[in-house]
Amino acid sequence: MPEIRNMTMNFGPQHPAAHGVLRLILEMDGEVIERADPHIGLLHRATEKLAESKPFNQSIGYMDRLDYVSMMCNEHAYVMAIEKLLGVTPPERAQYIRVMYAEITRILNHLMWLGAHGLDIGAMTVFLYCFREREDLMDCYEAVSGTRMHATYYRPGGVYRDLPSTMPKYEASKWHNQEEVDRLNENRQGSLLDFIESFTDRFPGCVDDYETLLTDNRIWKQRTVGIAEVTPERALNLGFTGPMLRGSGIEWDLRKKQPYDVYDQIDFDIPVGTNGDCYDRYLVRVEEMRQSNRIIKQCVDWLRKNPGTVMIDDHKLTPPSREEMKDDMESLIHHFKLFTEGYCVPEGEVYSAVEHPKGEFGIYLISDGANKPYRLKIRAPGFAHLSSMNEMVKGHMLADVVAVIGTQDIVFGEIDR
Repeated sequence: MPEIRNMTMNFGPQHPAAHGVLRLILEMDGEVIERADPHIGLLHRATEKLAESKPFNQSIGYMDRLDYVSMMCNEHAYVMAIEKLLGVTPPERAQYIRVMYAEITRILNHLMWLGAHGLDIGAMTVFLYCFREREDLMDCYEAVSGTRMHATYYRPGGVYRDLPSTMPKYEASKWHNQEEVDRLNENRQGSLLDFIESFTDRFPGCVDDYETLLTDNRIWKQRTVGIAEVTPERALNLGFTGPMLRGSGIEWDLRKKQPYDVYDQIDFDIPVGTNGDCYDRYLVRVEEMRQSNRIIKQCVDWLRKNPGTVMIDDHKLTPPSREEMKDDMESLIHHFKLFTEGYCVPEGEVYSAVEHPKGEFGIYLISDGANKPYRLKIRAPGFAHLSSMNEMVKGHMLADVVAVIGTQDIVFGEIDR
């Protein structure tokens, strides 16, 4: 009999599947994992510390860079925390815009997750399909904020500006002739809302395409069914939230249980799994994309019928318009003070959480009455999920580690904070 020796193996720290810099130290018995020790801190952003040295309104941009595939959802929690301390409520139109963009962000996140997870465990085509739809949603980000990723669009008191009445269009180039460009611009002739509406009409068909590729695919099922099963009780004890918790069969969603903005006025369902394995978590996220599509549709209908302001009218907290700023001395002073000193927030502490695409993303904010936070603590959903890595991969094969990293949908910007 050959002697069997346990090996210690380095997994990472440059593993592309981890969407960041994860290092796992695996103790292996041949191909089977006995223990997994995740090492984090290799992508440390110091966001919490940086926020303590900046006025409240200048840290919004840092939030985008935490989980860089769910940009506006990170801003949402931070902005809501500031609003709670200030005691202000944004206009209803701004709340609908926030909810619509939070759901656009959820679809963006799940498309990235599905494409990358598929690629990690051997399904290449779905990656190309997912990125085709992501491109359109990235254009929606760009239309309102001027940037494709780090939007800084949510502001305390509302959103940066109202939805534009035109959509950016493609132009002819040496890669695309006029005929191709006209075809690409077909659904960009109207406003941003028209573009989003045309997206919601065709998106369910796109999700059907992804499911055709994967849901009954026998290779996909061999790689995901029965892998990393987590019981409902264990999922709760481990601090799971979001699709990780719902995949184990617990119907917990902050949008329903502790509604914020206008989620209590919107009709949608919470998908839950039954077995708590990688396959169930896949099904939950795919169904979440369909539900997000429903929510976006309802927001578009409401926003069409209800024009209005998207920012509170208090220039101690929100900047005056460019026109006012260039015309009126008082407005110029407000503008200057706001962007140099910011504003003082009343003393107190607050916890504000949103149903982020990955789980419960929370901001715990302490103010001592100054113009910058005394302390900011971020509750990152991925951190709790990653701490269960050892338990989830124990007894599985080396190849299944990649499936588990994928099913956890972790992004290191928020874990290392």
